Amino acid sequence: MPKIVDHDLYRKELLDKCFDLFAEKGYASITMRQIAQGLGVSTGTLYHYFPNKKTLFEHLVENMMQRDISIATADWKTLKTRQERAEALGNYLNNNLAYHIKHSYLMIDFSQHQDSEGYSNSDFWKRLCERYKGVIYEFLGVEDIVLADFVMCFVDGVILEKALGVDTVNVVEQCALLGKMITAYVEKYHSDKE
Repeated sequence: MPKIVDHDLYRKELLDKCFDLFAEKGYASITMRQIAQGLGVSTGTLYHYFPNKKTLFEHLVENMMQRDISIATADWKTLKTRQERAEALGNYLNNNLAYHIKHSYLMIDFSQHQDSEGYSNSDFWKRLCERYKGVIYEFLGVEDIVLADFVMCFVDGVILEKALGVDTVNVVEQCALLGKMITAYVEKYHSDKE
């Protein structure tokens, strides 16, 4: 009797194993053949699930985003205030800093090797940004595009500072300060909407 394969589960398993391969070699340097070798599968198997490296990478990023969001927001339903959520974000980032630094390096590497103008307008990129902004709106308790962009820039900046080896930046303290700043901003500019 032929083996029954859950293709969605198998695709996810392949993606889960790809992150370190991309992080180690960089998007531009690694080939589909090297990825297949690193995963212990044939190139034919890899191409069956992903028609090219860009598609594989996009699926990898979406898979990572879903996982990251699930982990980072797991406590939010029990946390009542923005301040508590900001502190939880700080703890999450701090506890997973090495992973987020690798992820940031990989996204920068990927972006360097794309048609930046065309890619930033792609459905993939728009979907990714909208999903992150939706999570930030939930985090803030208010839909404010400028504030959501600020939070994304803040998180990227804190991770970059740690990647550069800046020891004076304490992720937990910075996120606690972020919580205070957001609370003050929302109270001042959104009090009539709440």
